Amino acid sequence: MAQVNWRTINIDALDPDSSANFDLSTLTPAVQPVSTADVQTLAGQIRQLLRGGDQEGALRGALENVPYGADDRGKELHLATITEILQSIRQAEMSPMLSRIYNSEGGSELCDVLMKYLYKGMATSQPSADGPKQSVTPQQTGFSQVQTRGTQGEGHAMSVLLSWHEKLVEIAGPGSIVRVMSDRRTV
Repeated sequence: MAQVNWRTINIDALDPDSSANFDLSTLTPAVQPVSTADVQTLAGQIRQLLRGGDQEGALRGALENVPYGADDRGKELHLATITEILQSIRQAEMSPMLSRIYNSEGGSELCDVLMKYLYKGMATSQPSADGPKQSVTPQQTGFSQVQTRGTQGEGHAMSVLLSWHEKLVEIAGPGSIVRVMSDRRTV
């Protein structure tokens, strides 16, 4: 009789209720593929609204037509378009515009999409041709702080995103943050 090492048997594979036997693809919602050319066309239409002075229409158009199925280049292009829109809106207009969007039909979902883009924008820095320059600064606490040396424009973009985040949490509440963090669709 052969020796069986019981410690090497994967018992989860034998249990039908185990998470190892669960198809994880059912957790990710189906999205339609979107080409980068389609995202560029949409960006052109949105910029046309922006040039015409309709910032709210441009923001709504960008948030209603999220290219979840686009490749990384298409998603970066849409992020740049949304960041451009957000930077074009004065701070005094933020709260009234967000209130109108939030109180409209489907407004909560649009605010959640905006929150996704705010976090994506905060996580993404615009690297230079030779990549971002980082420096590690030792702190008295014993921890090191990694700092990226960016241009003045990057600091301004981050300031704009943080301002929008503050106003959006005031209007949509912290539940928007939770919904964004738990949504499997990425922007």
